[in-house]
Amino acid sequence: MTLLYTPLDALHRELGAKMVPFAGYDMPVQYSAGIIKEHLHTRQAAGLFDVSHMGQLLIEGPDTAAMLESLVPVDVASLAINQQTYALLTTESGGVLDDLIITRWGEETFFLVVNAGCKVEDIAYLRAHLSGQQMTVLEDQALLALQGPAAREVMRGLCPEAASLTFMHGCAAVLDGVEVYITCSGYTGEDGFEISVPAAAAEQLARRLLEIESVEPIGLGARDSLRLEAGLCLYGHELSTEIDPVQAGLLWSISKTRRADGARAGGFPGAEVIFERVANKPPLRRVGLAVDGKRPVRDHQVVMDESGRQVGEISSACYGASVGGPIAMAYVERALGEPGTKLLVAVRDKQVPVTVTTMPFTPQNYYRG
Repeated sequence: MTLLYTPLDALHRELGAKMVPFAGYDMPVQYSAGIIKEHLHTRQAAGLFDVSHMGQLLIEGPDTAAMLESLVPVDVASLAINQQTYALLTTESGGVLDDLIITRWGEETFFLVVNAGCKVEDIAYLRAHLSGQQMTVLEDQALLALQGPAAREVMRGLCPEAASLTFMHGCAAVLDGVEVYITCSGYTGEDGFEISVPAAAAEQLARRLLEIESVEPIGLGARDSLRLEAGLCLYGHELSTEIDPVQAGLLWSISKTRRADGARAGGFPGAEVIFERVANKPPLRRVGLAVDGKRPVRDHQVVMDESGRQVGEISSACYGASVGGPIAMAYVERALGEPGTKLLVAVRDKQVPVTVTTMPFTPQNYYRG
């Protein structure tokens, strides 16, 4: 398979990045500082991430909100201009095709950001459900994420109007004569911004940001450990066509108006299945695990109760640099998902003790004004 490259590929290599294949792209997994230092820098200052591999789409035309509501369990119609929402593309069996962000740009104009690994399928799926709307794939747009407690001060010097944004809101802006769209959002649990910028101007903007003392380049390795500490799901790990939103602990992502007792109940794929699981609870639930000691656990390793009976499986695991030890997310039997429950993980010929803990592992610092 031929790898694709983002508009910042040459800059990554100039900065000494270790490049790896990811979702069909050659992407930086880390720079010379290493994953732990990059992770901590983002928590303490500001990290710059290249997320241009994500899919950026524009859907517009009559009844676009209604069309989107037929695919996601979200109150799209009530979004204000420049407001965004997290959403799930659900399946008829109650699973998840992908998770995405939807932003309302105009009365019937919506900007979508979808996962890199799912974007080809997502584009085809969305296109098949258009009914008078037009979809444009923004192939010439890059996407940069500026994350961390210093990000707002950096943005204040770069674009004062964007520096006043609150979590899950955006605005159109002009940076150095280039039209961009900036949202207050991200995937680290920190305050921060995502900047959709024309590909031709992406490297210039990235270099300008990296000239600022508080900003360092951050790779995919730290992006993953940051999101895991923040308790955020990753498609293909915590979400899939086999995992429903209730099992994943994402009931909050189903708008109240779209729930069984809501004003516009259902109308999205798998609604009745999901409503049944809300009422009766699925047998498994997503939990956080604090690992006793320093020995790491890995994705797909078996989780057992203290008698050695298999009760679940690890979905994601990493070293939590802010926490100071190994952490994981797992799906386990519902009765064993209460914080404080002692479990075991099979790591080769050993049984590593773990404890169910509340998530996020480290506090989320979204700016809500």
